[in-house]
Amino acid sequence: MPAPCAHESICNLLPRLEEKPVKPPRYVSIFRPSVKRDAEENKAHWKTMGPAKVAVPSPKNFLQKHSKEPKLPARKKEQDSKKLPALSVPRRTDHPVMGIQSKKNFINTNAVAAITGLPKKPQPICVDRRQGDKYLLETSGLVPKYIKKKDYGVTPKYVIRRNEEMKNAQKEYEASVLEHFKKKAMKQLSDEERRSLLQGLKKNWEELYREFQGLPVAIDTIPKKLYKEKLETQMKQLEHDIGVIEKHKVIYIANE
Repeated sequence: MPAPCAHESICNLLPRLEEKPVKPPRYVSIFRPSVKRDAEENKAHWKTMGPAKVAVPSPKNFLQKHSKEPKLPARKKEQDSKKLPALSVPRRTDHPVMGIQSKKNFINTNAVAAITGLPKKPQPICVDRRQGDKYLLETSGLVPKYIKKKDYGVTPKYVIRRNEEMKNAQKEYEASVLEHFKKKAMKQLSDEERRSLLQGLKKNWEELYREFQGLPVAIDTIPKKLYKEKLETQMKQLEHDIGVIEKHKVIYIANE
């Protein structure tokens, strides 16, 4: 196998000095001094790393049981502990007063009071039925106590105010109605106006009668019938108005 022996040479048997690679000089910025100076001036001590020396906790201050539970404040001593509150019963150390005797004869006093005293009046009661329950009459609502009130029989203020409002509204309504009638007051027709009105109605009747006489003898269509009925209705109305005006000498009309 000639391939592995191709690189062998006798020159390789001589010792050679190892040549170390020369490193280029490290790059140093020209702003390094100014940056270092600014960092030292603006540095806050213990800002991130903490104090230089930290107190080591004492092994005696270990966590004890129930140490983190809330504790009540210490009870204050009562300043007036010596003064006891006044009691309605005698104390244990109190002794009754002995030797006091009364000369009052309670038997005779009670007998005299019973004889001379007025008998006790029974409370009035009410019963709902013959064998029903009994109720006190005073609290049943049947006793007219309300008549003893100060404002009993006095008209309430809201009723007086409502009556006044109703009266004012009635007066305003009557005034408006009176004004309305005054605006539309009736006036009497004079004789000349009555005569001229009567002549005008008769003239209108004559014109309608002339038209009625001009109708054909054979009325065989609907328009002719309607026209005839219209003329007859107008003539009847004019005859009625003429009769009313001739019958009444005094006529009133609305004052427009």
